[in-house]
Amino acid sequence: MSETLTAEETAEFRARCREFLEANSFTRDHTDDPRSEKSMVQTKAFQAKLAEAGLAGIVYDKAYGGAGLTRAHDKIWREEIGKFGAMAFDLVISHGMCLPILNEFGTEEQKTRYMPANISGENVWCQMFSEPGAGSDVASLQTKAELDGEEWVINGQKVWTTLAHLCDYGILIARTDPSQVKHAGISMFIVDMNDPSVEVRAIHQIDGGQHFNEVFFTDTRIPAANLVGPMNEGWRLATAMLMYERVAIGSGGSGISHDHADRLINAATKRGTITDPNLRQELMKLYSHETAKSLVALRTRAELKAGKAPGPGGSLGKLHGAIVAEQVRNLTFAIMGAESIAWDPAPGGGEKWSNGALNTFQAHIAGGTDEIQRNIIGDRVLGLPREPSVDKGVPFADLKVGTQSKQG
Repeated sequence: MSETLTAEETAEFRARCREFLEANSFTRDHTDDPRSEKSMVQTKAFQAKLAEAGLAGIVYDKAYGGAGLTRAHDKIWREEIGKFGAMAFDLVISHGMCLPILNEFGTEEQKTRYMPANISGENVWCQMFSEPGAGSDVASLQTKAELDGEEWVINGQKVWTTLAHLCDYGILIARTDPSQVKHAGISMFIVDMNDPSVEVRAIHQIDGGQHFNEVFFTDTRIPAANLVGPMNEGWRLATAMLMYERVAIGSGGSGISHDHADRLINAATKRGTITDPNLRQELMKLYSHETAKSLVALRTRAELKAGKAPGPGGSLGKLHGAIVAEQVRNLTFAIMGAESIAWDPAPGGGEKWSNGALNTFQAHIAGGTDEIQRNIIGDRVLGLPREPSVDKGVPFADLKVGTQSKQG
């Protein structure tokens, strides 16, 4: 199918998308939903309708449950759904990270088995990379996977796993050869999250939510066929997955957007502070940054449309999003005053600005910290010299990393 659409085809597909969204759009229910259980029910119902309408997984092959359409169709869809809010937000990891990894690196059997139910929302997936002793330095992970006949046996712990309690499957990276240097000897696996040996514990967040989790594996056995990609090449796959993640986080929409600035300008206007010249200056900075972030996102999406895999440029959008988040947080406090830290709990008591302000801190961590993004941009985008590495060439088993003093 040609990647270029005629004006007639463009108008026809746009009308099809708009008609579906007008008939099926909804507002996510955040009321008394700390574990995102209510919103996930809404999201899965929406995704099922989307699949039935032939609009789910737009760029993926029909053989794997997708719509078999083009990046041009995907761009139109993103433009239209962007007008209706983040209805599929709970599937960002499942669709923005796990799905493209399955499509790019999965075996034919894995793609046929797992992708259709992922695309339709019947099954939801999570990503399990971070550990208590391996956050920004994920390559220091200590979760082990050992081959026992036709099964892998997994032992270890993951942390900050978003929506693990609501997921059917997860993509996991674990160490399979500690005799290699830390970025080698890592492999990627598909794990059934409903296995009794997989324990999921909620992490209680400062905003009252509990959508992050700790995940523990105790002699968890998975089929040998659940290995994704070649053995001991998991770091290469994990890097690709992180690139997809940064695109999903930093380049999620299409078109020019400055929603945060618009919302805060409206709040300042209502409170009569919009005439303050210093405040106007800061609001204009936010407006400009959001606009620039949208332009970077458009460029990233254009590269994907051209058939390129996500590259280090995705870190630009991710870092830009964190800068915007900080501006939003500071302006929320400046404009809303006491309302930014307290609110009337009664129904109709007003917007919880504090939740939005607290949630902005996630932007500096999720998908890699700001410092990690700056290192990637400096090294892989600008071509600056890399920072010295004290563990270069040292087998992982000989390193003192994370929460253990000696690896064996």
